Amino acid sequence: MDFLDTDASPRPGQRPRADEGVTALYAAHAVGLIRLAFVMLGNRGTAEDVVQDAFFGLYRNWDRLNDPANALTYLRSSVLNGCRAALRAQARGERRDRAAAARDSRPAFDSTEAAVLLSEEHQEVLAAVRTLADRQREALMLRYYLGLSTDEAAAVMGISAGTVKSAISRAITALGRTLKEES
Repeated sequence: MDFLDTDASPRPGQRPRADEGVTALYAAHAVGLIRLAFVMLGNRGTAEDVVQDAFFGLYRNWDRLNDPANALTYLRSSVLNGCRAALRAQARGERRDRAAAARDSRPAFDSTEAAVLLSEEHQEVLAAVRTLADRQREALMLRYYLGLSTDEAAAVMGISAGTVKSAISRAITALGRTLKEES
């Protein structure tokens, strides 16, 4: 159980308790998952909420996990599903705001702090990434932003490795076209 690198780790062969396992995962992976959700959503508060919901779901369902070593894959899938749900809700409730933001080439940020964190170039790339189809954006973020292997990204997304490769190829082609048009 490599994700449990704390002093409170259980003895070999012993299953960690939910509070130990989730706490260790949170310490090791929460920031990266929030970054992933932020890239997917463009809203820091919503990204943090999605990640917190994923950790809460893991805690609630800890005893149902067949193997605690799969908990990180569960979390990543939960974060992606939460992002999808947030994007659907945003599309339903904020069509007018999204149309106004789409006229501006830069993504809308909910705080000046988030906007300052990203340079002008990063904002252009993120805006281009957000125009990708959901599957393409997810595959690209899992593979290159989180550094997962193609097989790991496929497991998180629930699709085949070949589909991940195809989605990434299409995403890179689309990004190249979009960024070339903007420059």
